Amino acid sequence: MCPHEAPHGIIRGMTYTAEHSEEQPAQQRLRERRALAHRKAERVLSRAGFQGTLRDRLAVLQEAASEVHDLDEPADVYGDGVVETLEQRVAGLLGTQAAAFFPTGTMAQQVALRCWAGRTGNQTVALHALSHPEVWERGAFGAVSGLRTVRVTREPRLPTAEEIRTFDEPFGALMLELPLRDAGFVLPSWEELTEVVEAARERDAVVHFDGARLWETTHHFDRGLQEIADLADSVYVSFYKSLDGFGGAALAGPKTLVEEAKAWRHRYGGTVFQQFPTALSALVGLERELPRLPEYVAHARVVAAALREGFAGTDMPWARVHPEVPHTHQFQVWLPYEPDVLAEAAASQAEETKTMLFAGAWDRGGPGLSFTEVTVRAAGLTWTADDVKAAVADFATRAAEAARAR
Repeated sequence: MCPHEAPHGIIRGMTYTAEHSEEQPAQQRLRERRALAHRKAERVLSRAGFQGTLRDRLAVLQEAASEVHDLDEPADVYGDGVVETLEQRVAGLLGTQAAAFFPTGTMAQQVALRCWAGRTGNQTVALHALSHPEVWERGAFGAVSGLRTVRVTREPRLPTAEEIRTFDEPFGALMLELPLRDAGFVLPSWEELTEVVEAARERDAVVHFDGARLWETTHHFDRGLQEIADLADSVYVSFYKSLDGFGGAALAGPKTLVEEAKAWRHRYGGTVFQQFPTALSALVGLERELPRLPEYVAHARVVAAALREGFAGTDMPWARVHPEVPHTHQFQVWLPYEPDVLAEAAASQAEETKTMLFAGAWDRGGPGLSFTEVTVRAAGLTWTADDVKAAVADFATRAAEAARAR
């Protein structure tokens, strides 16, 4: 798994990434301190499985795996057995003819769009400037798969139908990231999405959904997974960003596309000898986490509203929750301080109160302005609006003290 393919809302600053090798000692110490404080905190908004120990991860799998698969059948070899079961489950959930398991989403999407390029005769992929391949994959589409990307827009929203219709050069595929994570986990309305898809089809382009987090879009769209996936020609989904699996992804679509994708998966080195732990953890996620995602999204809206109200009553009224009403169970918070100030406030709050309001890293959004990502999962469902406001008041005081101490 590439470091930037992880669930960034917590991963940023809490596990290794390439830039950590260049951190100043003080920054590294603060990052490690914040990670330790999160592990020891008694109250958090999200506690993802990947943050646990190896023993924790194996214990959960051992306890839950028998609920989702027959553990007396032979282990998988090069994609049969439990891996095929997972593929069939995904295809059924998304309503597609077939699905193929991949070790990473980076590989799955390169293969999907490479296959589509062969069918359309056009290697150009239209996408958003903030989409995952553009921001986090080191130019993999072009460097590895011979694809060319063009950026439809840089605005912090999904492309509009008008932008697709009037784009000034042809493209063979339109890739839509749902939700668009680096813009704040934002989604279009259902009507906007259907219009964008129609506009792409008017240009004889196929539509591919980067659906790493597609699982949690049903609440916003008020549509089932099959109806959402049916808009696209192919869909990629992740098993760990929302479902808490060990890793892995799936590409779903027409049977002929998926069969070709499996051939390319082999060429890319993605047909791994045995993958039963990852496949089993994905099946557990589909069984346990998928049904709860709408509940997480609904409660994220409670948390976001309480954050807005809480910060409005502090000495830093310029605070933004984006989107104001979250589209998924993840969203951004923007505050008028430098990242190290806010990281210090988050760490000290967790260390002294055992409550951690902001577990993710703070990134600079401009001079004196920083943002972080907030995720609400099962651990956050116990927080009331008053709990959030109380934590905000304490955090704001600590941020002001940390700023004065610089």
